[in-house]
Amino acid sequence: MNSKLLKNLAFLTLALLAFACATKKDDAGDHDHAAEADQKEWKEMDEFHMIMAETFHPFKDSANLEPARSKAGELVAAADKWISAPLPEKVNNDAMKEKLGQLKTEASSMAQAAGSGDDKALEEKLTRVHDIFHAIQEDWYAGHGHEHGHEHH
Repeated sequence: MNSKLLKNLAFLTLALLAFACATKKDDAGDHDHAAEADQKEWKEMDEFHMIMAETFHPFKDSANLEPARSKAGELVAAADKWISAPLPEKVNNDAMKEKLGQLKTEASSMAQAAGSGDDKALEEKLTRVHDIFHAIQEDWYAGHGHEHGHEHH
């Protein structure tokens, strides 16, 4: 029985060694995985999206504006952070910079409406921020062959 156990252990060790060698990065390839990840992820967009979802969906699903009121400042801060961050190469262009500028402006305007008590103005501004966000998101996912998993409203 010990002989069989040793054979199995040796086989497992060789299999793991072969796997480790086969998956080792080829240094000669000079492949930049960080840049590749940068093209697949956009951290600031994802952070903004989380807050956008927390504010927009309660309004869209049940006319609840309270999350938009309470998180308006977070949305502005996320827009500020996003516009200040370096753009991924894929979207580093004037059109994207303009859209991010619009997003920041509209998020600030939405925050003002959130403090005003004017539900109609808040609804309009929240919807505008959402629409600009979706335009940015569509530009980002264009060419990725990726569905962003967010139902368009």
